Amino acid sequence: MANAEGPRGPRRPQRPGGRPPSGQGERAHARPGARTSAQTGAKAGARPVYGRAGTSAPRKFNKGPSAPAVRAANADGTPREGDRIAKLLARAGVASRRDVERMIGEGRIAIDGKIVDTPATLLKSLHGVTVDGIAVKEPSPARLFLFYKPTGYLTAARDPLGRPTIYDRLPTDLPRVMPVGRLDFNTEGLLLLTTDGGLKRELELPSNGVERTYRARAFGTVSQEQLEELIDGVEIDGMRYGRIDANLERRTGHNQWIEMTITEGKNREVRRVLEHLGLEVNRLIRTRYGSFTLDDAKPGDIMEVRQHDLAVLRKSLGRPKK
Repeated sequence: MANAEGPRGPRRPQRPGGRPPSGQGERAHARPGARTSAQTGAKAGARPVYGRAGTSAPRKFNKGPSAPAVRAANADGTPREGDRIAKLLARAGVASRRDVERMIGEGRIAIDGKIVDTPATLLKSLHGVTVDGIAVKEPSPARLFLFYKPTGYLTAARDPLGRPTIYDRLPTDLPRVMPVGRLDFNTEGLLLLTTDGGLKRELELPSNGVERTYRARAFGTVSQEQLEELIDGVEIDGMRYGRIDANLERRTGHNQWIEMTITEGKNREVRRVLEHLGLEVNRLIRTRYGSFTLDDAKPGDIMEVRQHDLAVLRKSLGRPKK
């Protein structure tokens, strides 16, 4: 996994090594790109911290500095200071903002022993904040990980049906992380994980136009001309999908490999668009998210983005797109 050039990456990123030669089987054809830095040494934009799941190395994690707390909004009309408690707890990796608001409604969050009754509570730090009676640590600097999600895992913390989740494949000493967006149970490929709820939101927002690239193997027939019509978007069953840059890579028997780049990431977008064209997707791999690419990573591989490159990424988010 690596960081492609520029904050958004190329319009149609070249996968190192190009297409795999024929005669090496479907797995060889479907595997994107070059080797992980864990295999080849450090690459620009990322560094290996963990190997395959279950082989994590011991590591101490830095704690962020504490700061005096400023309590909730003033009632006398004076300017309010601080951030909403849901934002701070999401940034600390406790849960998403929506989940924090739900936890507040359940009376699970307190400040100095007093139950918080509104998500509008403003704070400058998490000093004295507890969740289920456990003190919340001040957030460390945001961290971002690149994970090759295998097929057969849910992008969720738990599943009522008992199906395996991505957390079953992550190293046990990884800090608490949240997925940036989701990949379906049967979809594989690049999944970003972060400790920072604010960064998660920035990367997910459609208005930031962060590109996601997928390779789909689909049964059926489609022409390049049909795919090019997607460039202006398409409406399916009342749902409008924005610009889609699609390219027919090659045919293998009754299957076709198609590369698609999207910016919205709506639920099951790639599958629904291809089904709309009369295709049946039987394999789907996300190969790029923003400037980050899979390269030669194997299912279960994980690596961390360097702090310098994370700072560059954050500066690029929200900039007007050319």
